[in-house]
Amino acid sequence: MSSDADVDPSEYEALADADVTMRQNEHGLHIADDEVTGVSSQGQTPEEALANLAAAVDSYKEAVDDDPGDDWL
Repeated sequence: MSSDADVDPSEYEALADADVTMRQNEHGLHIADDEVTGVSSQGQTPEEALANLAAAVDSYKEAVDDDPGDDWL
């Protein structure tokens, strides 16, 4: 992870293999980018941005999973 922030993406299971970069935009929002999936998220703090990214990456991985999830049919 490249960042000035003191946050650790390995604390989140969804980001275990992620290459995360952190940045701050001109409005003061912290933005976390997963370079592997191309997913980004933001938050008021670096920690919030990273937590939001973990949730977004988890959703992304569920969406691209080959399992159609129609076992209930």
